[in-house]
Amino acid sequence: MTKPFKTILITGAAGRLGTELRRGLTHLADTLRLADRVAISDLRANEEALTFELSDAEAVMKAVEGVDAIIHFGGAPLEMGWETILASNIQGSYNIYEAARKHGVKRVVYASSVHAIGYHELETHIDVDSPVRPDSLYGVSKCFVESLSRFYWDKFGVESACLRIFSSFPEPADRRMLWSWLSFDDCIRLVEASLTAPRLGHSIVFGMSDNKVKPVDNSGAGHLGFKPLDTSEPFRAAMEAKTPPADPKAPATRYLGGWFVDLGHPDVRFRNERCL
Repeated sequence: MTKPFKTILITGAAGRLGTELRRGLTHLADTLRLADRVAISDLRANEEALTFELSDAEAVMKAVEGVDAIIHFGGAPLEMGWETILASNIQGSYNIYEAARKHGVKRVVYASSVHAIGYHELETHIDVDSPVRPDSLYGVSKCFVESLSRFYWDKFGVESACLRIFSSFPEPADRRMLWSWLSFDDCIRLVEASLTAPRLGHSIVFGMSDNKVKPVDNSGAGHLGFKPLDTSEPFRAAMEAKTPPADPKAPATRYLGGWFVDLGHPDVRFRNERCL
């Protein structure tokens, strides 16, 4: 049976979510082209792998050649020093979009983050049109790429789905994840819906499973056909039994970004750690 795509590029393919996407999206393409800064050796029959830094524009241009769609999950995965964020997340994402433009790739699925809107309080119940409020330099980089992708849609017709992923792990790891959790399978469903929707334009979507507590309005995902099938409720009783209730006045409880709002400037923090 003919697959929807000939070749899909996945950046960050050696990471936690990239590894799951390899498993879940293999049926969509004849070839999954895997890219990461570390070598990938456990290749399946329909996979090929490249190793490079996203800041290497020439390597990115070569990786994008001949692909039909890009799943851009690469980059620094947490708060890092400014130079790392600048090279990996900002310069690297510019390289991805510029390569997409030059090679005629018309659809990019980008792993944005809750940390682009981390300083909104839970009870404000924001939607995708609410202003960005990044909680970190990492979050700032996500806001940059959301704007960059909007520019590439408006000016060059490159469609994007910016997925504001909250907490995607095998299961909730703390009380916050009882509302912020995105199961691996729902993450795969969200990316697949973004790849196969009739039209994306420029879409911003919140990435969460069907959890009981819903602090954001995700109705903007309706045109993708994404319906989360998992929920954190089966984990609630055990999580609440083993962890005390969070302080409702604590910044990490009040804000969507969780513990990221407690972090200081990363250049200071990492410099101090190097001096220990």
